Amino acid sequence: MPRGNAPCLERRFAMPRVLVVGESWFTYTVHQKGFDAFHSSEYTEGGGAFLEALRSRGHEVTYVPSHEIPTRVPATADGFDAYDVVVISDVGANSFQLPPETFNHSVPSLDRSELVRGFVERGGGVLMIGGYLTFSGIDARARWGRSPLAAALPVTMLDRDDRVELPAGAVPEVVGEHAVVQGLDRSWPALLGLNEVTARPEATLLAECAGHPLLVVGSGHGTGRSAAFTSDVAPHWAPPPFLDWKGYPELWDRLVRWLAGAEL
Repeated sequence: MPRGNAPCLERRFAMPRVLVVGESWFTYTVHQKGFDAFHSSEYTEGGGAFLEALRSRGHEVTYVPSHEIPTRVPATADGFDAYDVVVISDVGANSFQLPPETFNHSVPSLDRSELVRGFVERGGGVLMIGGYLTFSGIDARARWGRSPLAAALPVTMLDRDDRVELPAGAVPEVVGEHAVVQGLDRSWPALLGLNEVTARPEATLLAECAGHPLLVVGSGHGTGRSAAFTSDVAPHWAPPPFLDWKGYPELWDRLVRWLAGAEL
């Protein structure tokens, strides 16, 4: 796909190469039964519907679970040349900034969040998807607003817990005209929550939910493109009717292709 002002001819007609990072977690449970207690643990990957939506449209997808970021997300700028779009979903900035060699052994290392920002400056695309550990996140633990990547996103973030819980559900509405949402329903299946952000003045607001920005796109940082989808791609914020919506794969296909520099 095109990279900045110098199109890569051998990639011009290929589908975008997408690096998806996050959407996984470990759960450690205490079972208390009267006097006795025992523990169980479980590993979960939550982005299955999203990954399938991209792969079903022909995108070349590399998936890196949250705990594999230190070993599989590129640690050099050149490493990101293998991709056209980077997607970060429900994983905090600490996982990009504190690899084991730095946190455990005080060995300096490159900041992967800064590498992603540089990737956008050189013509790449980045998409941040909402959740309890993106944007600011629960108890402001996600910390993306304090990371170098913040400057490349089309939204500004709060310095506090930014969750907007919508337990009764709220219907997203398309509010902007753009190739990404052209042909999609103007109203989408209800969502159960999102992260509160503010669209940058130079960005384009495409969809809202409960009066908050839901989908924002921008191209004001370097020669690349960026997008923010402030709800989730999986439960609990994205319930089954949203995942089963006929527009679900179309939305992500069009958004990723736009981020990669394609004209839709």
